[in-house]
Amino acid sequence: MDMQQTVLITGATSGIGLELAKLFAADGYRLVIVARDVMDLAATASLLRDTYSASVEVFAKDLFDPESGFELYRDLKESGIIVDVLVNNAGQGQYGLFIDTDIRRQLDIIQLNISSLVVLTHLFLKDMVAAGSGKILNLSSIASKAPGPWQAVYHGTKAFVQSFTEAIRSEVKDTGITVTALLPGVTDTDFFNKADMTRSKAVQDKDDMADPAEVAKDGYDALMRGDDKVISGFKNKVQVALNNLIPDQNAADQMKDFQEPVDEDKDSIQD
Repeated sequence: MDMQQTVLITGATSGIGLELAKLFAADGYRLVIVARDVMDLAATASLLRDTYSASVEVFAKDLFDPESGFELYRDLKESGIIVDVLVNNAGQGQYGLFIDTDIRRQLDIIQLNISSLVVLTHLFLKDMVAAGSGKILNLSSIASKAPGPWQAVYHGTKAFVQSFTEAIRSEVKDTGITVTALLPGVTDTDFFNKADMTRSKAVQDKDDMADPAEVAKDGYDALMRGDDKVISGFKNKVQVALNNLIPDQNAADQMKDFQEPVDEDKDSIQD
């Protein structure tokens, strides 16, 4: 790069977001990292500065708050920071049958996974179009490609993110902007603890989980190529292809079996 570019990454202190931050730092980007926890932000900034000699700005924002996306944009404007690349990585889920889950928590997840992503994309995309350049990476999921019993709201939010990403990519394709969706599968991050999902059959085999560093590399490379999307991992590519061949109801029923809780009583008898 002739001039240092700036990337903004939400949810940058752990998991795929942290691994993406490392990749951008290694390539000489100035980083703006966003998360809720001030201590986690400070630790991540120190890591990136010490390891990559990166320039890092930290902004503590709670993207569960409907105003936080607007506040973050204003803060960056007031600081004179121009965002060349936006990575909408922050997202959470809640595990359980829909009727048994906390509806207030589900609304918070919709706010984080959809509304804050839309706000940040809208505000920064307008600046990118005006400048005639820019890149956006949205964290979708293979969950976007099938209904998800036991995670009905999460799958629904990712279906929105995938559709939204494809739509705005088409709208800006002649403006010099590229918009890319990253679709991971089950990845070894703290997502499942936060979602209270550790009882799910889907996460019992740690060896079957993807490495967040490999997922991040897939997304980073796709973004730099200007691809529309990338499904990370061969098994996930196969799963999405199979879901495209069967009726939605069948896909939902298969996902229900895949994500249901382990039979703890049965396991204890076998032990």
